[in-house]
Amino acid sequence: MNRRSFVKSTALGGASLAAFHLPTGAHTPDESETLAAELPVAQLTKGAYQHWFGYYDKLQVDPTGRFVLGCQVDSFYRSPTPTDQIRIGLIDLESNSRWTEIGKSSSWGWQQGCMLQWIPGSREQIIWNDYSNDQFISKIFNSKTESLVEIPMPIYTLSSDGTFALSVNFARLQFFRPGYGYASRVPNSTWPKAPADDGIFKVDLVTGATQLILSLEEIAEIARPQGSVTANFHWFNHLLISPDDKRFIFLNRSRPVANLADMDEYLRANPVAKDNKFSSRYVTRAMTATCDGSAVYPLVDSGMFSHFIWNGPQKICAWAVPNGGSTPAFFDFRDQSQEYAEVGAGVMTRNGHNTYVPNTNYEWILNDTYPQGKERLQELYLYHVPTKRKVTLGKFHSPTAFRGEWRCDLHPRCDQQGHRVYFDSTHQDGRRQIYSVDIRDIVTS
Repeated sequence: MNRRSFVKSTALGGASLAAFHLPTGAHTPDESETLAAELPVAQLTKGAYQHWFGYYDKLQVDPTGRFVLGCQVDSFYRSPTPTDQIRIGLIDLESNSRWTEIGKSSSWGWQQGCMLQWIPGSREQIIWNDYSNDQFISKIFNSKTESLVEIPMPIYTLSSDGTFALSVNFARLQFFRPGYGYASRVPNSTWPKAPADDGIFKVDLVTGATQLILSLEEIAEIARPQGSVTANFHWFNHLLISPDDKRFIFLNRSRPVANLADMDEYLRANPVAKDNKFSSRYVTRAMTATCDGSAVYPLVDSGMFSHFIWNGPQKICAWAVPNGGSTPAFFDFRDQSQEYAEVGAGVMTRNGHNTYVPNTNYEWILNDTYPQGKERLQELYLYHVPTKRKVTLGKFHSPTAFRGEWRCDLHPRCDQQGHRVYFDSTHQDGRRQIYSVDIRDIVTS
């Protein structure tokens, strides 16, 4: 089916796409094509408040596909302060997207919200981060009994069996990477470079017990062929546990000065560092380890490693530059090896927030782009790995007010069945709201 035929078959605003069938034979990259799916987009939230979910690698929808999680906040364009609260709600798709508030949080950021998500395997338990008794914590809410349990540690990523989480120091993260950590009640401008008592923590979600499994000091001392970073200021970001709960990936980022504002002066005084185009703000090392912190493996040490998702228990699909490479693209990296292969060559050519559509055997990738061109359009699309076909689901305008830390990325997520895509967008009325689109007729045809 050519592009014109496909557009014609969907021009009635989301009529059945049963006629759309991807051939099973593999295609070479130059045979790839982009198809435009004119599917109806449903707006789930509206009104004077802004609504959004947050990051793309978390469960927004319960296992039944009925209840969708979201955050609500007033309209403003700045970093959150410790006194800025967001409301947490359940959107009932079977009751005209009715919003029911279930809690609040004082620990959040524009990019990842408060780590709100359904606990994997549960139809009732929801977790998010908050602040209580002078520390960041997490809360587990039972949507059936409305009971609430506090865990004395915030969470970053959850195991697929829902029994444990991994976490970091969110105050440190906010200082070194604003927008991804949380505003601290006691701001600290004198963070140590790589302390032995701070790093990645394992949190038991049943007992609340917390254990430091990997310190910043340990990671800083790992040799780096491109030049030592032992003397840098280090932090951890973007943790994600593998589907079999055996290993996890994380980014170790570091820079030679504490404050980002001092980097320009440092680069002027160090021309060798200035020539490294991947190190203007920080050096990135992608590493994996077992979930007890052992068997650390430096996966990619090129200096550039961005959004990623596990492709089964042994591979990670990421926008990155492989070791020894020079051009970023999407690659599948095999864990604990230097094997990699490009994904979406000539088609997925821009950085985005990539995941796999559930129940498609890792054949369908869901992705987006940052705002492109004068119209600042963010593209939402699917990519079929076996046939190298791309299906554009829509392009959405991002107003210029949404830039930097408080930008609104689409961060597309699927429900657990792989039937619907959910995303955050600012294309209506200049407010971030939550939208959805049904992809069943595309991925199951």
